[in-house]
Amino acid sequence: MGSEAEDHARTRVPWWAIAAITVVTFGLDLGTKQWALSALSIGEYVPVLGEVFGFELVFNPGAAFSFASGATWVFTTAAIVVTAVLVRLSFRLRSWGWALVLSMLLGGTLGNLADRLFRDPGFGVGHVVDFLNYNGFFVGNVADIFIVAAAIGIAVLAFVGIPLDGRTHAPGAADAELAAEDGNE
Repeated sequence: MGSEAEDHARTRVPWWAIAAITVVTFGLDLGTKQWALSALSIGEYVPVLGEVFGFELVFNPGAAFSFASGATWVFTTAAIVVTAVLVRLSFRLRSWGWALVLSMLLGGTLGNLADRLFRDPGFGVGHVVDFLNYNGFFVGNVADIFIVAAAIGIAVLAFVGIPLDGRTHAPGAADAELAAEDGNE
C-alpha cells in the first residue's frame, strides 16, 4: 500500500482547475490586447522605463522577431496541433506543477491562435497583436510572457524529474495501476 503522498500524487488534477488557469491566462492576454488596440497608435513608442521597456502597437504576421512572416498559416497549424496535444495531456495530469505550466502554455497558445484565426488580414493568417517593447529588441504580448514562463517551468520540472503523473517515488507496482487506469479513460 502506498503512502498518503503517493496516493495524493496519483489523483488527477481536476479538469476545472486546468480550465480555470487556461481561461485566466487567455483572458489576461485578450484583455491586454484590447487595451493596446484602444489606447495605442500603431508604431508609436510610449516609454514606461525609458528606452528599456515601453508600449508599441505592432501586428506580427510571423513568430518571435517576425521570423517567417510569410508563413503565418504554418504557425496557425502548429498552434492548433499544440492545443490538441495540451488538451489531451490535461486529462492525464497528476502533478499540480505540470498542470500550472501546461495550462499557462495552453492559454498563451490560444491567445495568439485567436489572433491568427480572427484578425486581419484573414482567417488562419491573421497578425498577432504585440505591444510590449523590450528595448527595441523584441515586441511581444502577454501570451508570449505566459508561453516563455511555461517553457521555463517545463524545463525546471523536467530537470528535477517530476513526471506528469506527479510521482516522487521509484517506479514499481503503482505504474501498472496507473497504466491500467489510463487505459480505461
